[in-house]
Amino acid sequence: MAIPAVVTAGDRGAAKAVYGESKVFLEIDGRPLVAHVVATLQRVPEVSEVWVIGDAERLQAVFERADVRRQIAKPLHILEQGRNLYENAWQAYRCLLPGAGPEGRDPEPEDFDTQVLYVSGDLPFATPQEISQFVQRGLALGCDYAAGVVTEESMGGFLPVSAPAPAQPGLRMATFNLREGRYRQSNLHLAKPARLGNRHYIEEMYEHRHQRELGEILGLAWTLLTSERGGLRVIRYYSLMHLAGVVDRWRFRRLADWIRRWIPIAQVERGCSDLLRTEFRFVVTEIGGCAIDVDTEYEYDVSSQRYREWREAQAALAERRYGPLPLPARAGQAGGESGTP
Repeated sequence: MAIPAVVTAGDRGAAKAVYGESKVFLEIDGRPLVAHVVATLQRVPEVSEVWVIGDAERLQAVFERADVRRQIAKPLHILEQGRNLYENAWQAYRCLLPGAGPEGRDPEPEDFDTQVLYVSGDLPFATPQEISQFVQRGLALGCDYAAGVVTEESMGGFLPVSAPAPAQPGLRMATFNLREGRYRQSNLHLAKPARLGNRHYIEEMYEHRHQRELGEILGLAWTLLTSERGGLRVIRYYSLMHLAGVVDRWRFRRLADWIRRWIPIAQVERGCSDLLRTEFRFVVTEIGGCAIDVDTEYEYDVSSQRYREWREAQAALAERRYGPLPLPARAGQAGGESGTP
């Protein structure tokens, strides 16, 4: 099944700047992060075309670079961003519908089952195998919205290295605790946008995604509690997940393990389904690259320093686990439409 991919590269709303710069334009190994993501999508067999939404003028400049253009084989479209993540995701969907003009169009009933792969624009270690497996597993579930997560173990290769080996900085990313294990979101989403009843809640959850300050915690709790379909059952599991996460970060792992026994993944999926008025599922993959995004200066510095080492390790792990993927067509064989650089 051919799936259009939308790379979210906006810098408005709740998007975070790093070193005062829109993070998708930060360079690692000589190329902006968004160029790394688009290049990876060229080798995902299920992806038919790529749409990038953000600062259109700056994005055009990135994809006009000769070194970047050489890696593009699939139709590439660039869209001007809206006010926030939700507007960007919805507008990209409106534009990619068959027969839509430059301003897009509202979906008709025949469009309601159109699937879209949404990918964050700041994933330097994503592999095509990981994205391909996510799409395949998401399609197999037959749900309206599949959100990717990776296991805690799959991110072990990104941890700091200490003695006896030469010390190396690393990334210790926060996870959320469920009965089945500890997971981190993988920045991959497979959705039928027209089937999501409460799309606006996705933006609210994104704005409170870091959950480290009391205001963020209470903000999302209030949203869940007062939503027409959230209620006390949803906030119960949200509160338990947050409590287990706090205890886990304090290194009380056994207590966190006890708490997470009461948080089955099926109940969290049911709560998200109720909140969004759709059929929601998690998709677990076993490669951690798509869970490593760049939200802080430290994460950017460490990712830059260890990029080649980690990139090679992720590629080797992905091939061992999922096998090689076919090479993409040469750039120019798959011509773009309007908006293609």
